[in-house]
Parts: sequence; structure tokens; C-alpha cells
Amino acid sequence: MFKHIFVPVDGSELSVRAMDASLELALKLGARVTGFVCEPDIPLAAVNASPTTFARKIEAHEARTEAHAHAVLDSFAQRARECGVPFESEYRRSDQTDATIAEVADMVQADLILMVTHGRGLFGEMLFGSHTKNVMSRTKVAMLVLH
Repeated sequence: MFKHIFVPVDGSELSVRAMDASLELALKLGARVTGFVCEPDIPLAAVNASPTTFARKIEAHEARTEAHAHAVLDSFAQRARECGVPFESEYRRSDQTDATIAEVADMVQADLILMVTHGRGLFGEMLFGSHTKNVMSRTKVAMLVLH
């Protein structure tokens, strides 16, 4: 069955649910888990700054996003250790979150992607979009979607 569960997380309450559900499932299946964080690139608005200011903004943005990613993944790793589930982590910086999730899940040879959705409904999806649906349309890896 499934031996490698890939779990995109962002530190939100929903991603904590994804962490817990993936670890519970991994225990039942004897699977391993890879936690994944995709942080955004620096906003284009910062490009208009002077070269010195822009360099400082890039440095600050990279430090901030890397610290956030490591904090989220360290929390996930701690939960996995407590459960006795083999855990790995991946981190990327990209503005194409959905494509990056699909790409990295394939790269690490995951056989299941577990995501939690907001379940906003049609109007909410039109307004905010849906990472889960976008990932589903980009990957051949099986997906388990939780609400």
C-alpha cells in the first residue's frame, strides 16, 4: 500500500491537523513521512528599491522565510519522533506553490500526498483559489484530502 506520505504544511491550524493525521496514518501503514514547506519568493514590489536596499530586503526575506520553514518542520519532526514515525523534511522557496508541491512529491518518490483543505465552497474557491485542487490537477501521485 502506501509507504511514503508527503505532507505540505505551513504552520497553520490546518497544517497541524495534516501533521497529526499523516503520522497516525503512517503508524497504521508502517510508512514514512516527508514534511514539506514552500515559502514565497520576495515580492516584486521590493524590486523597485535601490540595489543596496533590495539586497537587504532579499537577505531579510530569506532569513525570515527560512526560519519559519525550519520552525514548522522542526515541530513536525518532533511530533514524528514522539510517534516513532520515520520523518524527513524538504523546504523550497517558490511563488508557484502548487506546482512545487507536485514536483517535490514526485522528486522524493512519495506514493501519497496528504493535504487538508479549507473546504470554502464554490464562492470561497473563486475568491481565494484552492491549493489542494491545483495540486490534484498537477500530480499523478495519489492524494488524501481531509477537511
